[in-house]
Amino acid sequence: MSDTKNVQINWLNSIFLFATPVLATIGIILHWMYFSPPGLLELIVFFFLYFACGLSITVGYHRLFSHRSHNAKWPLVLFYAIFGAGSFQNSIIEWCSDHRRHHKMTDSEEDPYSASKGFWYSHIGWILLEEENFVNDFSNVKDLQQSKIIMWQHRNIFVIGALSGLILPAVIGFAFAGIPGAVGCFVWAGLARVVFVHHGTFLINSAAHIWGTQPYSEENSSRDSFWLAFLTFGEGYHNFHHTFQADYRNGHKWYHVDPSKWWIKSFKYVGLNSDLKSTPKHSIEVAKVNMRFRKKAQRLERRNVSIHKFEDRLTKCRDNLRSKMFEFQKAKKEFKNMASESKAAMKMKVNDLKNSVKSARDDLRQLFKEMKIEYKQAKLSA
Repeated sequence: MSDTKNVQINWLNSIFLFATPVLATIGIILHWMYFSPPGLLELIVFFFLYFACGLSITVGYHRLFSHRSHNAKWPLVLFYAIFGAGSFQNSIIEWCSDHRRHHKMTDSEEDPYSASKGFWYSHIGWILLEEENFVNDFSNVKDLQQSKIIMWQHRNIFVIGALSGLILPAVIGFAFAGIPGAVGCFVWAGLARVVFVHHGTFLINSAAHIWGTQPYSEENSSRDSFWLAFLTFGEGYHNFHHTFQADYRNGHKWYHVDPSKWWIKSFKYVGLNSDLKSTPKHSIEVAKVNMRFRKKAQRLERRNVSIHKFEDRLTKCRDNLRSKMFEFQKAKKEFKNMASESKAAMKMKVNDLKNSVKSARDDLRQLFKEMKIEYKQAKLSA
């Protein structure tokens, strides 16, 4: 008996996803012809809603609700519920249920938007199609169902979405510039903005599993991409995210472009966010070391070079780096919290540990250098 699942077109999703870009294009042309090109008002309202709705998805739906990477007070939860609805990507309950299944079953047949089925399927096809007699199973989001705000949004998702995503920009435009402003803001900050936010989010399901680097893990198809991070409020550091799912950051370095991370951290300072989860530096470093070794070892094995001697050294060097980094970070934290008159001795300890970390890194560099030399020798003798 065949295991092939019968699928059918989800007409509601299909009509909406194909109609919005068409209506946005027609609206832009007509507004330009009969009123004027977009002015400052349209741009301001566009960017306000683009960021409000986009961050409600990346920070709210994704990092807060799906992964519980931090806690947020009710005003922020309400903000994410209202403007997340305005992004027209389903309710928090539905979105997070799909996303948790994606992480649990990444790249498998049970992954709702598996990249193994191709770019277009993971980008948009999975939304346009559904199994026959499909029934949502929300058993994996029981924690979210305890929130009155989240359940209110789930029950009223289409009304809230229409009000915050389409009617609100038109009302703002009318208040400042009458009918021309209402039409302009509805077209640009409503319809066109929906299209931009949609495909920005969809790129994480598709492009972030196809193009980019894998510095932390090859366990699944997730990739890191600066360009995607730039376009998607920091979500493009996707290999990091799949490796360290509970981290409130996707771009863990201070210079990584991750507006979602900055948003979360900013609201911590005013007391609306708390318990921000971040992966210890030594865990991140060990993951990178393991991946670097794995890639170099694969190259050597393709040249029939034994890697056993390198494996033993890797274990010693990696464990040494992990322990020294752990001690260094712990000492830095203690030093920061000490009274000024007690810091002298601790400062020396911190400096010693810093040098120990540097030495551990040097040992790993030497190991990788020797692997590179052996690869070149094997290549020349082939």
